[in-house]
Amino acid sequence: MVGTGGPVATFSVWDYVVFFGAILLAAGIGLFQAIRSRKETSSAEFLLGGRQMTAVPVAMSLTASFMSGITVIGTPTEAYRFGTAFWLFGFSYAIMSAITAEIFVPLFYRLGITSAYEYLEMRFSRPIRIIGTSMYIVQTVLYTGLVIYAPALALNQITGLDLWGVLVATGAVCIVYCALGGLKAVIWTDVIQMVIMLSGFVPVIARGAVLQGGLTKIWEDAGQGGRLEAFDFDPDPLKRHSFWTIIVGGSVMWMSIYSINQSQVQRYISCKTLRHAKMSLYVNTVGLWVTVSLAMFTGLTMYSIYKNCDPFTNRDISTYDQMLPYLVMDILADYPGIPGLFVAAAYSGTLSTVSSSINALVAVTVEDFILPVCKNLTEKQVYWMNMGLSVFFGALCIGMAGVASVMGDILQAALSIFGMISGPLLGLYLLGMLFRTSNSIGGLVGMILGLVLTLWVGIGGQVYPQTSEKTNPLQVSTAGCNSTLGQNYTTTAPWTSAVTLTSQADVRPPLADSWYSLSYLYLALLGTLTTIVCGLLVSMITGGCKQEQRSPDLFVKMSDLICFSCCSKSEASDVTEKDAADFHLKADDSAFKDFDPMSKNVENSTSNSNFKELPGDL
Repeated sequence: MVGTGGPVATFSVWDYVVFFGAILLAAGIGLFQAIRSRKETSSAEFLLGGRQMTAVPVAMSLTASFMSGITVIGTPTEAYRFGTAFWLFGFSYAIMSAITAEIFVPLFYRLGITSAYEYLEMRFSRPIRIIGTSMYIVQTVLYTGLVIYAPALALNQITGLDLWGVLVATGAVCIVYCALGGLKAVIWTDVIQMVIMLSGFVPVIARGAVLQGGLTKIWEDAGQGGRLEAFDFDPDPLKRHSFWTIIVGGSVMWMSIYSINQSQVQRYISCKTLRHAKMSLYVNTVGLWVTVSLAMFTGLTMYSIYKNCDPFTNRDISTYDQMLPYLVMDILADYPGIPGLFVAAAYSGTLSTVSSSINALVAVTVEDFILPVCKNLTEKQVYWMNMGLSVFFGALCIGMAGVASVMGDILQAALSIFGMISGPLLGLYLLGMLFRTSNSIGGLVGMILGLVLTLWVGIGGQVYPQTSEKTNPLQVSTAGCNSTLGQNYTTTAPWTSAVTLTSQADVRPPLADSWYSLSYLYLALLGTLTTIVCGLLVSMITGGCKQEQRSPDLFVKMSDLICFSCCSKSEASDVTEKDAADFHLKADDSAFKDFDPMSKNVENSTSNSNFKELPGDL
């Protein structure tokens, strides 16, 4: 009987057909794009889709990039265990999209960059660019390993698919269409994978509604179980999720992901006009709302079915991350192909994120490390180098999947990685874009201090997880299970980490319940503020007020904002980017025609200097 515990069915032949069919469809799109663009072998075509993409496919790709298999599996479990507070991220997504579209996109688009970290050299110095790129590579490889490993582990223990076989297959599929098709293949594949990912939630909700007597009954059960109490206005920064941690901390964290992360920047600067680039972010917000809403309601459906028999407490599963796969096999096994569709949805999310990461890693490696040193490479050589690096980073991400096995709760661990590393980087960008007095010494010192602080708190939080008093797990029960551990009882869901189990008070250091218990959503905010404040102070001490004038194109302009651009009827949003043939030279880009990095009177200069040769302060 559904919802009463015990073993569930396994994959049928039709499930395998649907699953592998979806994966092959994704790979097929990549191959199609490779064949279609086989004569366009420029680096611009490979890394930026020729800068001819439009808003809607880019928006769907932006959504799919970070709505991974972790979202498919982790977010419903979040609703089941902690309630619907996670739904408040809808506000964070809107704030993040508006700030990114109106402040970051115009600046990056105006400069015509390929790597987001080119800006760090333009504004500060080459060493800072190298450090920023290195931080991004470490963060992305770690995160991608987590993205590959977590869904594979959960689905392996439910479906019986070989764990490492699936890991290698996942990476191999991504490598194929990343290496052969480039960004255009990744974006169009993301579109299909986004549709598959969202379609995976629908049969779970529909079947759950039939079993439970309608969507209203599911909502009522969630309310009675305390799952609908989303608004907690407690300002305590140690609380895992509250209104303030999600709105304030969550907005900064997602801004660090969408504003400066190469995977996202590479997408919106691939748009053919600035208007399309901005619109892609606003449409992306709607995609994020739909995805999270479906995931949260799936979690409420899960609670309605298992409110009297928690599979984890009943030991039907070994980790809460297996809850959703267990539910799918429990309620949908009688419908051949539907469990396969769900598995395809989880892996579509994984594939979209992994392919995005691989393509972005290739872009920053080529632009930030290889081309500045090897300046005489032909377009053909760069193209083959891109393909080779796609294979290398794909294999590296598969290897890093093993590290992810000790990261604990997958959803929190994934977002913590971005908070620890992207937070200080976001602070560095804001320092350069908003404050003309900041210099490279201040930027470097501020970023290092911010990184040290976030790593200290973030790693400490992984080793010494928050207590249930701060995480607020809701009650679960085994009173309705057919087979239990020998007793019926109600318990509070445990919150433990795979790194270490430190449940005894005497082994927890004093900082464990204060500094290390800071909400993971505040990690990005901590890093951002530390970098800006320390960077400004050091800059003022080291002569930032006396440094030579910088190009106004390196700073946020009032005309970038939508309210000012609409009033002035600026034509900037309809200006297309330069031809792909001038991809590296930047000789014909209007943003560079009047800029001379060596001149103090930069606004009157007529030099066509390459930004990449801009000397820094350090």
